[in-house]
Order: sequence, then C-alpha cells, then structure tokens
Amino acid sequence: MRSQIMVLTLSAILIASIGVAPAFAQIVEPIVVKTDKTSYSDGDTITISGEVRDLIGQAIGLKVIAPNGNIVTIAQLDVGDDKMFSTEIAAGGPLWTSSGEYTITVQYGSASRTAEATFSFGAGDGVTTPPPAGPSVDVGGFQVGYEITGGTVDGIQEDFDANSLIISITATDDGTLTIILPRAVIDTKLNGDDDVFFVLIDGEEVDADEIETTDSHRTLRIDFSAGSEEIEIIGTFVIPEFGTIALMILAVAIISIIAVS
Repeated sequence: MRSQIMVLTLSAILIASIGVAPAFAQIVEPIVVKTDKTSYSDGDTITISGEVRDLIGQAIGLKVIAPNGNIVTIAQLDVGDDKMFSTEIAAGGPLWTSSGEYTITVQYGSASRTAEATFSFGAGDGVTTPPPAGPSVDVGGFQVGYEITGGTVDGIQEDFDANSLIISITATDDGTLTIILPRAVIDTKLNGDDDVFFVLIDGEEVDADEIETTDSHRTLRIDFSAGSEEIEIIGTFVIPEFGTIALMILAVAIISIIAVS
C-alpha cells in the first residue's frame, strides 16, 4: 500500500513539473524570428515576431530581401523587457517585383546574433507588381526609378549626415527629372505627417512638384537648366547601409563602456 502511495505521489510531482516547465524554458539561439504565415499575397500584412536570449540594450536591425537579392524593407526594432520583439509590414509595392521566397534577416548587435526566416510572396491576381517605368539605380539595396529629359543620370549617392540623396547628372539641355523615391530609402516627415522635400540644384534651392504619393513611395518632378551637375533631395530620413547601423551601435556601446568606466 505504501509503495502504491509513493508511486502516485511521484507521478503527481512529475506531471506537475512537466506542466510548469515551459514557463521557465529559454531559447538556445541568441535570437529567433518568425512570421505569422508562410505565404502572402499583394496587400497582405506580414506580422514578424521573435525573441532574444539575452538583453544587451540595443535595437534589432531587420531586412527583408527579395528573391532577386534586392532589399525591399529595412527597419530597427526595439526589444521589450520580456525579450520579445515584433513588427508589421505591408506585402507589396513597387519594390516587390519578384514572386517567390523572401528572406527576413535580423541582427542583434554583433554578427553572431543573427537569424533568418522565409516566406513566399505572390501578387493576389497572379501578376507581379511591375518595376518603375524607365531606368533605375540601386541605392542601399533598393531600386530608385527615374525618367529624365535633357540629360542623363550619372549616379545617385546617399549623404547620411544631411539625410539626403545626391543625384549626379549631365544636363545637355533644359530638362526634367522625374524620380520615384521609396519611403524606405528617403522620406521627410513633420510631426508624423508627410512634409515637403528640400531640393537643391548645384547648391541653389528650387521648387519640386510631388506628382504621386503612396504608402510605399513618393514621386518628384524637378526641372533643371542646361549645364546643371548635381541635384540634392533632402529629407528627414535616408537609409543607412546595414553595416553602418552595426557600426553606429558599436560606437554607442564603446562610448557607454568608457562612460561607465
């Protein structure tokens, strides 16, 4: 009888311990990430969430990479006290030109704290979103489309200090540059609302017409004169390279260590 009671007692303890074990479980990897679904169509909302093993007081860098290698989304996410993080992004837009497997990459501080997740994307009607009309230039992994008359575009470069894009042109005649600016590359906001871009041509302020505005991009039309060499579009945000984010985080960490010491 006593042995039966002991067996029942041990069984109860074992069941209770199994029941509470998940509350104390911790992830093995430094960081994990996942999506709420495995496939999405144009216009769907993608919920991205994850967890870190240890809190290090830094933001998480996130990239979404298309099957053709282009970066379609980049963001920085805060980690909660519960070691969890999450965000929502919209599937589709002018940068989502490829159907297939997209890759989410997250980095938490150093390169040793990285994780990936994948999902499938295809337009809801079976047709992928067409790329911007005319040529385009790769800026930080994003394609910036444009059309130009009266000259040629020689290159587009980010100026992180000025939150601007610098467009080098060769203007043989008076002309017009129409440029499609992904919000992930450059944007300008005032109190959370869209503001006007500040535009300079060879250092002189000029007016620019915003001819199209969507949730994913803004399109400007800029007139220039023959002989113009440089158009600068200034906003309140310009995309840094992913490596630049890591360097900034590292610099802040070093400064903090010095201050504490």
